[in-house]
Amino acid sequence: MKKRILLTGANGLLGQKLVGLLVKQPDVELIATARGANRLPFSDGYTYRSMDITDRQQVLDVIGDVQPDAVIHGAAMTDVDKCEVQKDDCWAQNVHATEYIVDACKAADAFLLHVSTDFIFDGADGPYDETAEGNPISFYGWSKYAAEKVVIHSGLHWAIARTVLVYGIAHDMSRSNIILWVKKSLEDGKNIKVVTDQWRSPTLAEDLAMGCYLIADKEAEGIFNISGKEVLTPYDMAIKTADYFGLDKSLIAQADASTFTQVARRPPRTGFILDKSHTVLGYDPHSFEEGIAVLAAQLNQPA
Repeated sequence: MKKRILLTGANGLLGQKLVGLLVKQPDVELIATARGANRLPFSDGYTYRSMDITDRQQVLDVIGDVQPDAVIHGAAMTDVDKCEVQKDDCWAQNVHATEYIVDACKAADAFLLHVSTDFIFDGADGPYDETAEGNPISFYGWSKYAAEKVVIHSGLHWAIARTVLVYGIAHDMSRSNIILWVKKSLEDGKNIKVVTDQWRSPTLAEDLAMGCYLIADKEAEGIFNISGKEVLTPYDMAIKTADYFGLDKSLIAQADASTFTQVARRPPRTGFILDKSHTVLGYDPHSFEEGIAVLAAQLNQPA
């Protein structure tokens, strides 16, 4: 009997990596959903359904029709500064949508895996384990924290996968990431400033997809940290990127976060402790250098 998994946010970076991973699993029947048309570069091995997560009736109808065994809810508004300005949109996409998904999962008796973020923390004392209490300092963080509470109090069989600074390459993606930005800037001979006073566990999108699959496959309940294994500053990441591609590190200047004007506050030190995910799920992410190598190989593939 195949496990029927419905995925939200299929057009995004995580969504594309999850589709690529799940279609290879012989015991999974995948239904990929996103708002609007399917933007994935292939359509074999899964079913695509258009679903706007901010439309309650559409969510109830699609999930009611599909009757999935498990839902991986990866869709969200993740632009931290935009969330600070467009609060109603942020709340609609991150909180109300999660409420609709919870209602639909109840009706279908489906397991729900909700993807969350390190931005639920204030960053005063990272890295964090799964028992740490949230204390957001941005509206995005508050919306994701509220969504977690919706899931935790839902009465469903549920899991939350928290992640940090996801990077990767996907088809038809507008957003860059720190590796591509550093690589292009240095290749163009540009001087760049990179912060030394923020700490994160950068997460390869393929690793996050694998963590989500492991949770959904086992229907492992509770909160899981799914991130990269190292806690690095963006400056560390930039240096490692320059080293990997053999580029000029002298173009990289150290800076602190106060030199950048950003609408939303960022937590200074997050990063995750992965002991639980490793023990319960067998989750074993790439190192940051290995992640750069994965990206480099993808850059060299013909489009």
